[in-house]
Amino acid sequence: MEKKQSIIDQFKGQARLPRLAAPRRYDLHLKLDLVACSFTGVVRVGLAVAEATKFLVLNALELAIGDVCFADSADQKKVRPCDVVMDDEDEILVLAFDEALGCGEGVLTVEFSGMLNAHLKGLYKCAYVDGGEKKYMAATQFEAVDARRCFPCWDEPALKAAFQITLDVPLELTALSNMPILKEKLNGDIKTVYFEESPMMSTYLVAVVVGSFDSVEETTADGIRVRVYCPPGKSDNGKFALHVAVKALELYTRYFSVPYPLPKLDMVAVPEFAGGAMENYGLIIYRENDMLHDELQSTAAKKQRITVVAMHEVAHQWFGNLVTMEWWTHLWLNEGFATWVSYMATDNLFPEWKVWTQFLQYTASGLHMDSLEKSHPIEVEIIHARAVLEIFDAISYEKGSAVIQMLQSYLGDAIFQKSLSSYMKRYAWKNAKTEDLWSVLTEESGVEVTNLMETWTKQKGYPLISVNLNGHILAFEQSQFLLSGLAGEGLWIVPITLCLGSYERQKKFLLKTRCGEIDISDLFNSPSDCLGLSEENDPEKFKEHFWIKINIYQSGFYRVKYEDKLATQLIKAIESNYVSAPDKFGILDDTHALCQAGKQSLSSLLTLMGVYRKDIDYTVVSNLIEVCYNIVKVYYDAFPDSVDYLRQYFINILRPSAERLGWESVSGEPHLNVLLRGEISMALASFGDEKTHEDAIRRFKSLLMDRNTPLLSADTKRAAYIAVMRKTTVASRNYFESLLSIYREADTVQEKERILRHLAASPDPDIVMEVLNFLASDEVRDQDIIYGFRGISLEGREAAWKWLKDHWDFILNKYGTGLLFTNFLTDIIALFSSNEKADEVEAFFANRTTLAFAMNLKQSIEQVRIKARWVQNIKQEESLPELIKQLAIKG
Repeated sequence: MEKKQSIIDQFKGQARLPRLAAPRRYDLHLKLDLVACSFTGVVRVGLAVAEATKFLVLNALELAIGDVCFADSADQKKVRPCDVVMDDEDEILVLAFDEALGCGEGVLTVEFSGMLNAHLKGLYKCAYVDGGEKKYMAATQFEAVDARRCFPCWDEPALKAAFQITLDVPLELTALSNMPILKEKLNGDIKTVYFEESPMMSTYLVAVVVGSFDSVEETTADGIRVRVYCPPGKSDNGKFALHVAVKALELYTRYFSVPYPLPKLDMVAVPEFAGGAMENYGLIIYRENDMLHDELQSTAAKKQRITVVAMHEVAHQWFGNLVTMEWWTHLWLNEGFATWVSYMATDNLFPEWKVWTQFLQYTASGLHMDSLEKSHPIEVEIIHARAVLEIFDAISYEKGSAVIQMLQSYLGDAIFQKSLSSYMKRYAWKNAKTEDLWSVLTEESGVEVTNLMETWTKQKGYPLISVNLNGHILAFEQSQFLLSGLAGEGLWIVPITLCLGSYERQKKFLLKTRCGEIDISDLFNSPSDCLGLSEENDPEKFKEHFWIKINIYQSGFYRVKYEDKLATQLIKAIESNYVSAPDKFGILDDTHALCQAGKQSLSSLLTLMGVYRKDIDYTVVSNLIEVCYNIVKVYYDAFPDSVDYLRQYFINILRPSAERLGWESVSGEPHLNVLLRGEISMALASFGDEKTHEDAIRRFKSLLMDRNTPLLSADTKRAAYIAVMRKTTVASRNYFESLLSIYREADTVQEKERILRHLAASPDPDIVMEVLNFLASDEVRDQDIIYGFRGISLEGREAAWKWLKDHWDFILNKYGTGLLFTNFLTDIIALFSSNEKADEVEAFFANRTTLAFAMNLKQSIEQVRIKARWVQNIKQEESLPELIKQLAIKG
C-alpha cells in the first residue's frame, strides 16, 4: 500500500497530466448492456513516448481496470505494468513499469468496465417508456472532463488524437458516434457497429448514443448528409432543427471560408441531458426540449431558442472542434465565439426577429455576474480540472460574446470576418490560446488588438463611465462597477461611442486612462442630421432637441452614469422616441444596475420606468418586465405592507401593451408580437392583475374541457398556469390537481416544461413544499427539475430553503454535482435578500462545499448580500411608499 501511495504522490495535485507520453490514435471498443446498465471495453492507444519513463499517467474515473499492457512499436515487445494505481481525487490512472519504456512509438492496451451512471455525465443511462415498459438507452456527455468516466484516456483538450470507435449493442437499437458507420456484423441479438476513423479531435468531443429513434435527413449543397434523430413517432418534430442545421452549415462554410470537415452531421434528442446541447464533432446531442419543434405546442420563444441553440452547436464544429482551446483557461474562445456567431447566423436566417437587439437581454446577465466581487476574468486559471464546470457561466458565454461584439463593432465587419477566416485556416486541427486570436486580428487589422483586449479578458469586471458636459467639453471618468457599491481598482481601454441629438452626429475614441475628455463642438455645429439643426443657426430649437447618448446601440461592455442634466435630456429624448430600441434598453438597464448599487434612488428608477409605458419594442418591454420582477423581490422585504401598490403600478405600466396585443394571436402577426404577448400576460398574472386572472382562469377551464381550445395558445398557456397556481392553497387545490393531471397526460416535452415552470408559483408554502417533492419524484425527469426551481414564489422561499437542507444528501446522490446541480443553489438561495439568510447559508455549507460548486455558492451568497444592502437603501427613502401609492392610484 505504501508503495502504491508513493507512486501516486509524485503525480498528485497537478492541474495537468505530465507530458510523459502523448496519444496519437485511440481504437476504442465498447460493449453495452442496457439491462444491467453496465459496459465493458478495451482501448488501444497509439502513443508517442516523449522520453524514457517508468510511468504512464492518464485519466480514469469510476472504472474498474483489467488487463494492461504496452507494446513497443519498434520491437513489438510487450510489457505489463508492475503496478496499476487509481486516484479518485486527482482522477488519474498511474501505470508503473519495472523497466523504463523507451522514447518512441508504442501501443497501450487497457481493458476496463464500468456502470452507466444516472448523473448525466460520462457514459450514462437515459430512461424512457416504450409500450408502457421502462427501458434504458445510453448517451455521453464528456465535456468538460468526463471522457475519463467512459474509458482511460489523456483527457485534456490539447491532447488531440484520431478515434476509431466500435460498439456492441442490441440488434434493434440505433448506434451513433462521431463518424459514419463503416460496417456492421451480426451475432445473434447483438450487432457490432464499426465507425470510420475520425480526424484529430479532443477527448471531450467524442460521443456515443445508443437507443431507439426515428430520423429525417437532408443533404447540403456540398454533399454533407445531415440527419436529425427524434423519439419514435416524433420525426416531424425534428424538421425545423434540420432546416436550421443545413442553413447553418452553408452559412458558416461561406463566413469562415473553410468547409465543414466531416462527411456527416447528426443531431439527436435524448430523453435526459444535463445542459441544452453538446457540440460533439459530427454528433450534436440535445435535450428534447431544445431540439424538437411542435407546430401546435411550441411557443415562439421556444422556436427562437431552438434556432439559436442549433446555430450555436453547429458553429462549434469550427470554433471549438476544428480549432480547439489549448486549455480550459481559454474556454471562452469556444463559448463566447459560438454564442456571438449564432446570433449573427440567426439574424441572417430570420432578420425580422431582430436578434441583435435581443442579444442585449442575453448579455445583461454577463454584466450582472461581472459586477460581483466574486466574479472571475474571462481567462481564468484552472487549478483542478473538475473546477472547470463552474466557468460554463455568464462570463464565458455572455460576457465573452459581448466583448467579441464590442471588438467587431470597433474593427468593422469585413476585417473581423477576414481575420476569423485566417485564424481558422492557421489553427485547423490544432489548439489555440486567446493570444493567438489577438495576433491574427492584429495582423489583419493593423490595430494593436492584444493591448486593447487583454484589459477585458485577463481582469474581472468592467467600467462604469461617468459623464459630465462643460460647455462643449465632454468629460469621462471610468471606475470599476460593483453592485456592492464598493470601488474596484480595474482600468480598461474602452471603445467609447457617442451621438448628439441624432444618430447621424457621432464620435468614437479609446478611453485609455482613468479620466479623459473630448471636444464635441463639431457635433454642436454640424447640421448633418435630418433636422438640419445646429447650435449656431437655431440655438433654441437645438436646445429643445439636445441629448447625448454614450455607448451607441449598447455595443460596449460597460455602463454609463450621466450627470443629472444629461440624464433629464435623455429621458425627454426617450419620450419623444428619438432614441433607438437598443439604447432605450441600455438606459433602463444601466439605471436599474446603478439603483441596485446604491448610486441612484429607487424613486428615480420608478419615474424612468413610467416613461416606457407606451413603448412597443419587444426587447425594451421585456427588459422593463425583468426590472419590475427584480424590484418586487426586494421591495417585498423593504416595505411589505405596500408591495401591492407597487405591483399595481407595474400593472398600470404594462397594461397598454397588454390591451394592444390581447390574448389571441393574429394570423401572420410579427414573431416579436407573439413573444411580447406571452411575456406581458405572464407578468400581469404574476403581479396579480385581477382582469388577467379572470381571463386566465376562464381560459384554463376551457382547456380542461378541450385540450385544443382556441382560447389558450402555446404562447399564453404559461400566464394561465401562473394565474391558477397563484389562486392555489392547501384549502383550495382543485386547479393544482387539474394542472398535475394535464402534466401526467401530456405527450409533448413542451407542455410538460411549461407546467413545471409554474407549479411552485403558489403563495402557500405547503403547496410549494409538495411541488418540490413532486419535482424530485420519478414522475419528473432528473434534467427537468431545474424548470420548477425558476418559478418558486417569494412566499415559498423559506419552504424551498428548508427542502434543500432536509434533502441535501438525497440531492447529491440523485443528481450529483454536474451541470444541473448549480441550479439547486442559484435558484433557491437567490430568492433571499437579508444578511441573516446569507449568514445561515454560509453556515450550512461550511463543511459541505466542493470544488464543483464553490465559486457558484460564493456568488449566490454575495447576491443575497447585495439585495440586502439594496433593501436597506430602499428603507432610507421614507417617502417611497406614499409615492408608489400615488403612482398606483394615478393609473
